[in-house]
Amino acid sequence: MLRMEYQPLLRGSSTHGKLPSWTLFLAVCAAGIGGTFQYGYNVSIINAPTQHIHKFLNETWTSRYHKELNPDLLTFLWSVIASIFSLGGLCGALIGGSMAIRLGRKGALLMNNILAILACILMGISFPTGLFELLIVGRFLIGINSGIGICVQPLYIGEIAPKHLRGGMAMGTSIFLTGGILTGQIIGLRELLGGEKYWPLLLSSSCFPAFAQLLFLPWFPESPRYLLIDRGDELSCAKALKRFHGSSEYRREMEDIQRERFALDGEKPKKPWQLFTDRGVRWQLITVIVMTMGQQLSGINAIYFYATYIFEQAGISAEKIPYVTLGTGACECLTALTCELYSWVPYVSMTSIFAFILSFGLGPGGITNTLTAELFIQSSRPAAYMIGGTISWISFFTIGMLFPFIVNGLKQYCFLVFLLECSLVAAFIFLVIPETKNKSFLEIKKEFHKLNFGRNTKKKDTELYERRQLHDEF
Repeated sequence: MLRMEYQPLLRGSSTHGKLPSWTLFLAVCAAGIGGTFQYGYNVSIINAPTQHIHKFLNETWTSRYHKELNPDLLTFLWSVIASIFSLGGLCGALIGGSMAIRLGRKGALLMNNILAILACILMGISFPTGLFELLIVGRFLIGINSGIGICVQPLYIGEIAPKHLRGGMAMGTSIFLTGGILTGQIIGLRELLGGEKYWPLLLSSSCFPAFAQLLFLPWFPESPRYLLIDRGDELSCAKALKRFHGSSEYRREMEDIQRERFALDGEKPKKPWQLFTDRGVRWQLITVIVMTMGQQLSGINAIYFYATYIFEQAGISAEKIPYVTLGTGACECLTALTCELYSWVPYVSMTSIFAFILSFGLGPGGITNTLTAELFIQSSRPAAYMIGGTISWISFFTIGMLFPFIVNGLKQYCFLVFLLECSLVAAFIFLVIPETKNKSFLEIKKEFHKLNFGRNTKKKDTELYERRQLHDEF
């Protein structure tokens, strides 16, 4: 779908022919387990205990007020428990960039786990204490954790990877996200922690990825780009690069970082609102907004939110749905709501849904966050992730709210809306986004320079703009 070509995770380009070091590979894993894995895991585990949480809400309300809970109020409370995760994610996206600047990329990821552990404690004790409010607060906190993780993890990975492997290694973001979803679906089976007795343990099991990251990530260096450009610590930067790339290969990366540092000329990290008035990143920002909205509004979340409903409408028997849902790591939904004239048609619909999710993971699922890291230089990158994260969580919430009405209105044609959206985004990618393969951040910036200032812009006009930018900083 995208015009960028990405290398496999453990294979170098034909130009370099070098494999990433084990330190680099394991650093990606350590960042992912507490980042997008946590997000995917918490998106999926809330579906399994739905009926058990309804029962808990009813029993708690009756015990407190000696009357049954009104069905409308029950629906409202459940909606709050489910949707407040998105509100927390939005808050996390808004503070993630600032944390990455103040604490460092690695430091922000480590501190973020405190929120996850606190959230797990609150959700775990909500049932024995009879306080469903703790469940709401816990879901809000784990949402903040997920919002920060989605913002900072691809930032860290994008900055530690060499340019010829940046795309392939950043696909770890997508791998851990979908891995988290699948793991949550498996753990949520009634034979494991999805039963009535164990649902508090299911919701509090998010602490395990948090503890894993606290255990493993401290063994790896901070982002070399952050160390040199933001902190001015050349010695620590060189040490980090040697660990990530080896003593014989680190110089090339060091030179690339120094060129970017020289080009920035002491420019401080920008605020999100400054990017909207910066002509030099206009099309980069438009690209991030279009790609992020395209990722969230592609229909993928509609499938994750309403997989059970879709499979029921397709004719899959109720007892098989929890196990069929495990395959929603692969999906094409244009035929998900087809007719049921033949016994095999429901399974064609199921296979189509699986194919759709697979294509999503190979395309926008993994590349969107990577692209944000590539399109911006160091001073603009955290703010760009904050903007992208905000758009992502707002779109996430919007599709969750609107999809039931789309289904009611369009019936079996409901995914035609997503077909149109995906087609428009694909056209934008083909016409606007330049190739980024094997290019440094400064080289990619030059490619967008033509879009931002026009192909015939005179050199002196460009220099005038850059002088004004430096004047604004001082």
